[in-house]
Amino acid sequence: MSEAPEAPAEAPGEALEDVRAAAAGPAVDSAMDPAVAPWRRLDMRSLLATTAVTGSFALGAGVPTAVGMADGGGLWKALAWVLGGTALLVLCATGGDYVRWRRTRYRIGPERAELHTGLFLVKRRSLARERIRSVDLTAHPLHRLLGLVKVRIGTGEHSGNESTLELDPVSRAEGERLRTELLDRTPSEPGPFGEGTLAALDLRWVLYAPVSFLAPLLAGATTGGLLQISDWFGAQEQVIDWVAHRLRDTPLVWAILALVAVAGLAGVVGALGVWTEMWWNYRLEREAGGTLRVRRGLLTSRSVSIEERRLRGVELVEPIGVRLLGAARLDAVATGLAHDDEDKHADHKTLLPAAPRALADAVAARVLREPLSPTARTVLTRHPRVARARRLRRALAAALVPAALLALLGLLLTDVLLYIAAGYAVVALPVGLLLALDAYRNLGHGISGAYLVTRSGTVRRTTVALQRGGVIGWTVKQSYFQRRAGVLTLTATTAAGEGAYHVRDAGLSEGLTFADTAVPDLLTPFLEPERPRG
Repeated sequence: MSEAPEAPAEAPGEALEDVRAAAAGPAVDSAMDPAVAPWRRLDMRSLLATTAVTGSFALGAGVPTAVGMADGGGLWKALAWVLGGTALLVLCATGGDYVRWRRTRYRIGPERAELHTGLFLVKRRSLARERIRSVDLTAHPLHRLLGLVKVRIGTGEHSGNESTLELDPVSRAEGERLRTELLDRTPSEPGPFGEGTLAALDLRWVLYAPVSFLAPLLAGATTGGLLQISDWFGAQEQVIDWVAHRLRDTPLVWAILALVAVAGLAGVVGALGVWTEMWWNYRLEREAGGTLRVRRGLLTSRSVSIEERRLRGVELVEPIGVRLLGAARLDAVATGLAHDDEDKHADHKTLLPAAPRALADAVAARVLREPLSPTARTVLTRHPRVARARRLRRALAAALVPAALLALLGLLLTDVLLYIAAGYAVVALPVGLLLALDAYRNLGHGISGAYLVTRSGTVRRTTVALQRGGVIGWTVKQSYFQRRAGVLTLTATTAAGEGAYHVRDAGLSEGLTFADTAVPDLLTPFLEPERPRG
């Protein structure tokens, strides 16, 4: 049975997948035709990686279990069973990976990138080269030891695996060749910043890791994990009793503070470890052909490429802890960024980790090929004071409504809830008011040359510089309360980044004028001319 013909390049959708029964015969080797690129196989060293990983997991789980369960002379017999089972598992896993290696091939032609794989369920997938937006390389420690990488070729569409080809693994040299070949399309444009390194790791940046949102999350995860592990071994009560015994003579308030401090220390250590794994060996480079490349990673190395012609702007992200230290993170606003649900650390849009704000602005200018970053040079228009009143009312509601409910329950049930309500109100009210005032101060919008700039947020303040030419639409929203207050929310729609960027609670006339000025003629047909009075 011959292979079905390839779908035409102009078929809708960016990826084509064809599933055939295993009875289908082998495809004709395209290497016979010199005009067509030859088929290639994955690197056979993947069998070594599979053998090492399977054997390590089997022995790591089996040997401690055998030692713990064996008694007296039965130890060697138990170990023999473990070794036999490990050998069987390794044989099966390596055999399965060998079949996958034999049945997987790929080729990069002048118009399409193709991947064929599968034994009982044969999958044939191809991507039009003109639609390929990203070629990212990842290598975990074993792959790095063997000189291998996993190559992920994507179109940037949110359509699951249909928009992605994954070659796992190929040699590092082959991965670099694929990345260069698939992304090198046009020469880089002239500008004040040429090719080379735009930013490199500064070890002082690690000081921003403990004040990120990751630290308290890891603190809570550490506490929960300790309790869960102790429960697995039936020792949770002993752990709790041990902690209670150590704090027996300590006042309740100080005991709580001590536990929070210990958990916080664990969170800080964890945040430092995660940051080091993610950002060690970090470099941001501009390569020939107009490609931005981010390389980073201590144990698992990652390489993310972003075509400059797909770049629509930048976003400065300032979580409140990082902002208090005068730092910010820089993200790209670009079309076609890859998404990897398997790798939680594969943040494909981040160009610069938390670093001093002045440096983040300087890197943004280099990335955008501007003398000064639009996020730094633009004087933003303040929003009307009614926007401040709206945020203060929300803060009051967030502080007083839960306190009132707790107080009501306290009157009906127990006096303990009354103390909790009072404590919550004492803490939440001033904190909420301060955050509301800060949120109002952070509101702003403006125009800087070819970019529109908008800023908002308090716990996580963001400043977005978006190319005016990248805006494809405006959405104007007014809730009932916004209409009464005379403000509105503008949303700039774009094909890049998050897809929508907001100008919140702007004045009615100034907001519409801003939208019409930023992108002329886009909103004009929907604006009513002001009627003369009298």
